[in-house]
Order: sequence, then structure tokens, then C-alpha cells
Amino acid sequence: MSRTAQDDRPVPPTADGPRRGVVATACGVLRRNRAPLAGVTVRVVALSGLVWLLLTAAIFALSWQLFTTMRNRVLFYHYNEDPYLHDPGNLVLVTLCTLPLFLLLLATGSATLQWVCSRAVAAGTDGRPERPRLRTAAAARLRPMLTVYLLRGIVVWTLPLVAYEVAYRFTGSQLDTPLPLERDSWGYAVVSNLPVAALVVAAVLRLTLSLAPAAVADGLGARAALRRSWSQTTTLAGSVRVLALAVPAVVVTAAVLRLVVQVALPLRPAVRGLVEDATGNFFAGYYAGILAPVIIGILCAAALTLPVTCTVFAVLQNRLSPRAEVARPL
Repeated sequence: MSRTAQDDRPVPPTADGPRRGVVATACGVLRRNRAPLAGVTVRVVALSGLVWLLLTAAIFALSWQLFTTMRNRVLFYHYNEDPYLHDPGNLVLVTLCTLPLFLLLLATGSATLQWVCSRAVAAGTDGRPERPRLRTAAAARLRPMLTVYLLRGIVVWTLPLVAYEVAYRFTGSQLDTPLPLERDSWGYAVVSNLPVAALVVAAVLRLTLSLAPAAVADGLGARAALRRSWSQTTTLAGSVRVLALAVPAVVVTAAVLRLVVQVALPLRPAVRGLVEDATGNFFAGYYAGILAPVIIGILCAAALTLPVTCTVFAVLQNRLSPRAEVARPL
């Protein structure tokens, strides 16, 4: 039988053919949208760094009486030639009280980057790269995205905090004898190890809810996004994929943070001397010098790893979602 001209036409590709892997797809999205994503990342990190600097300066100003008391106390002890043991307990309390402000700042930056990366993934790897806009992100999805971060933080960290408080009340060093629980009893061992077990549970919960921000970028509400992430990651395929992507992301982020902090360590004496010369307070300069490399490390690690992580999880969330349930981007 002779072949006709119609038989020589190429067969169009079908949608049921093999798809690229999650990492390969994410790399393609990052490559095609590298210019707009890099621009948004630079702006978000720069703005976050400026806000972080202003927040830190405001907290130092509000805590100035504490720094002054510490300076006067060390001068008094030196005048009397007595040893002075520095007690950072009050500064730790100030840090714990102001920590939610910095977590909110990090969540806002992460939410913005997650939105623009999800928009880039939704645009497709074969189409024209979409230029994400910060104004669109803030107006459209920033509120539900921040709500998802808040709800996820409450779900994940409530249990470890309660477990630590229980363990401290029953086994803490502040207790006088006789102890509520005998030191060698099984009850003492269980209660003292509650924080460790709670941290393991918190890590598992964090993994199961890791796709919630990408689901919000798909158009879902906060609670619906948490439910979708839970349903996607509690299956065998979803849990394996999330674990395979989350563990390298955590390792790389920690390595970048450690490297940048080590590189920025020479800034400590310069910042310490600058603040001490400007204020005349050794303790303010000392703690400013400690914070400077850490802040630089966090911002650089976020700039280098967050766009990649957000894009990978956005691709994974789209892969695990049924096609009928995936919302179209606004």
C-alpha cells in the first residue's frame, strides 16, 4: 500500500505525554523569567533590609535605658574593683517580645516572592515570560498569603511552646526539692523529653503545610490552602516529593547563611566601633556588631534561595493539584 501525503504529516504532541520533572520545570521557569524575578527579588530584599534596619534602630532607641543601666553598672563594678558578670536576661526578653515584628517582615517578603514565582509558573514555560509587579502582588494576594503564614505558624509552633512550658514547670532548674517528679522516674524522662518530641511533630507539620502559600497564589483562601496542602502532602507520592525537595532546600539555605555570616564577620568590629563612638555606649556597639553579620546573612540567603524554593514548591503544588481544582491566576 502506498503512503499518501496525509500520512507524512507529523503527529501533534498529546497532553498525556511524559512531563518534565519538578526541578527541571522550575529551572526552566527561572531561566525564562530570570530578569523580572531577579528585579523583584532585589527590590524585595533591599526594602526588607531597610525596614529591618529601621526596626532595629527603633528597638535600640526604646531599649536605650537598658543599655545605659548596663554601662553604669559595669562602671560601678570597675570603680569598686569587683568582678562584673553580665546578665543578658533583659535583652533576651526584649528580643522575644520584638521577634514577631521581624517574623512578620520575613513573612511579607516571602509572601511577595511566592506570589511572583507562582505567577511565573502559571504563565507556563513555553509562553512569554510574565513580568510580575509588586503592586499587583500587594493588592491581590498579600493579605491571604500573610494569613496563611500566620495560621501555619500557629499550627506548627503552638505544640513546641506548650511542651517547653510544661517541661520547664516540672523539670526546670528553678524548682526546689522535692521535685514534682522524681529525677530517675519514667515520668521525669517523658516530661523532660517533651520539647524534643514536639519539635519533631512541628517539623512534620511544617512539611505537610509547605505548599499552602503556593496554593494561596493559585487563588484559594488561607484555610482552603492549608487544607489543600495537607491533602497533597499526606499521600505517599506527595510526602516523598516534598521531603525530597525540602531537605536539600533547608541544607542549602543553612549553608548559604553560614557562609555569608562567616564572610561578614569582619564587619563586627567596624560596626561596634561606629556605634560606640556615636553613642558612647559599649554594650550598644557590642550587640550591634553581633547583629550586623546575622542580618546580612539572612538577607543574602533569602535573596539567593527564596526565589528557587518558591518556584519549586509552586511547580510541585501545580503537579499535585487536580486540573479541575487549579484556579486561574488573577
